[in-house]
Amino acid sequence: MNTVELAIRIRNLRKARRMTLADLAAATGLTESMMSKIENFRVTPSLPAVSAVAAALGTTLAELFHGLDAHPQITIVREGERRMLRRDESPWTYFSLVAERADRKVDPFLVEIPPGRQREQIDAHEGDEFMFLLEGSLDFVYGGKIHALRAGDSVYHDGNVRHNLVNTSDATARLLVIYCQPDSGMKGGEP
Repeated sequence: MNTVELAIRIRNLRKARRMTLADLAAATGLTESMMSKIENFRVTPSLPAVSAVAAALGTTLAELFHGLDAHPQITIVREGERRMLRRDESPWTYFSLVAERADRKVDPFLVEIPPGRQREQIDAHEGDEFMFLLEGSLDFVYGGKIHALRAGDSVYHDGNVRHNLVNTSDATARLLVIYCQPDSGMKGGEP
């Protein structure tokens, strides 16, 4: 199951029903922190958790999962068709670079980080992550160490280690970020 597509669907349904994250957490019996992680595609929810979310949103599992198993051989997202996403209260803007194919093993995003900004909380998530800095400069905070990045630099890392990106410059930084699903079965050296 693709957690990004499921997360987007859950968040959109919650907002359409004018529920806060706290409302949905209370209705499901899950913590607000866990609901945030589900909506921000940081964890893969269990089937009982998704079932509780569906019930709280007044929908069924079948409706919530409908179409999430589509897997066309090719999908193309034109520049003007990118979906803009926000995670938590992050000042970062995410643009999804893939759509429709639910069984994908990676989730690529174009991420823009405004000047002088960073996420308030240092992040950790399931799976691996690849980043390629397209424009600007950033400090990559990983496991307590700071690594200066410049345009053209790339990073591959374990997402389970707490990390953050800090834009200390006066220009917006743009980077390609690819999240690898933790259960993708991809092995080093395979295409």
